[in-house]
Amino acid sequence: MQYQHISVPKNGEQITINDQGQWLIPDNPIITFIDGDGVGQDISPVMRNLVNHAVAHCYKNKRKIHWLEVYNGEKAAKLYDGDWFPQETIHAVRQFKLAIKGPLTTPLGGGFRSLNVALRQEMDLFVNIRPIKGYSALPSPLKHPEKTNIVVIRDSSEDVYSGIEWQAGSVEAEKILDFLCQEMGVTRLRFDQQCGIGIKNISKEGSERVMRYALEYALEQKSESLTVVHKGNVLKFTDGAFKRWGYELAKREYGAIPHENGRWLIIEREHAPSLIIKEVIADNMLQQALMHPEQFDVVVTTNQNGDYLADMLTAQVGGIGVMPAANLNGQVAFFEPTHGPFERIAGTDKANPTSSILSAVMMLRFMNWHEAAQAIENALSATFEANEITFDLEKHGHSAIILSCSEFAKKIIERIEQS
Repeated sequence: MQYQHISVPKNGEQITINDQGQWLIPDNPIITFIDGDGVGQDISPVMRNLVNHAVAHCYKNKRKIHWLEVYNGEKAAKLYDGDWFPQETIHAVRQFKLAIKGPLTTPLGGGFRSLNVALRQEMDLFVNIRPIKGYSALPSPLKHPEKTNIVVIRDSSEDVYSGIEWQAGSVEAEKILDFLCQEMGVTRLRFDQQCGIGIKNISKEGSERVMRYALEYALEQKSESLTVVHKGNVLKFTDGAFKRWGYELAKREYGAIPHENGRWLIIEREHAPSLIIKEVIADNMLQQALMHPEQFDVVVTTNQNGDYLADMLTAQVGGIGVMPAANLNGQVAFFEPTHGPFERIAGTDKANPTSSILSAVMMLRFMNWHEAAQAIENALSATFEANEITFDLEKHGHSAIILSCSEFAKKIIERIEQS
């Protein structure tokens, strides 16, 4: 495809996927990126520079990423005559398969969709994955944040986020209310005047595909447990069905058998520990993850439950400035920091690049470039332990060396090259 403003690197190779669904990563892959708005212009370049150094150090220049810039947000609007989301961006992401971006601004009053939303909808990126790991050196309301090491896998295609709702007092809402009461025999609406209506949709197909991804992930990572989080004690035909369909798939496709406690399942493996499949009610999960986070490994859940859970866990271990995320399906993998553009400090070189850096670590692990990923993680942890941090991570009452965004990344690079 011919692009208007996108320049494809001449020396890199495209990532491909074979008929078995395996990703084939060349030693010189082309990876698309969006710098992002606000602090994206600060954190994204230092992230790429750090990744380049780690790859060169670990593979002695036998591997190299060829970065391909695509555009979204304010930068796109300047290039494409006010178009915040040019279609050639999504074509490029689809063609080159791996993408990483900085935070983006959604302009007030506009009809612009962020790349994240557009990819989820148009490319059906149905898995959102957030690995949440605590560091003892970072500020936290917990005494032992390092006990938190949980991967939250959530569906991102259904549930209340599908946006099926009608405003209170609208003709459409009144029609739905009349239908529910008159045709469906609903009698439990306490207030049926000026009542907004929303639909929570959970399908068998959607539940099974995210459960299948979570099972594959947990088995590949040799995890001890996979916990299905739901609200099936109240929402029996949505959340309850999510849990039931997930359990049935585990039995049918992965040979899961009943656990001795009668509530869980277990998948036995010859050369690895057995995988225990647990289930926890969502509100109890929020409590248990705060009090005893060490009992959880991988979690799979619905869209809204996953949103609540991931944000709570993130708050336990340093906040959104240090947590990465990915949205993916079998054809596209898309990595991003979990925070917004923070325009107030944009361009000041103060922003914390950790979320962007760890999103790149997720990407490297997805590529099976584990040596580079581990080198970055080790150096990042050592930098935290040395109390060399950005301004947002300073503990009250603790002296620290406060670094700029670029200085922080430079410290990590120095530790990588000394390893």
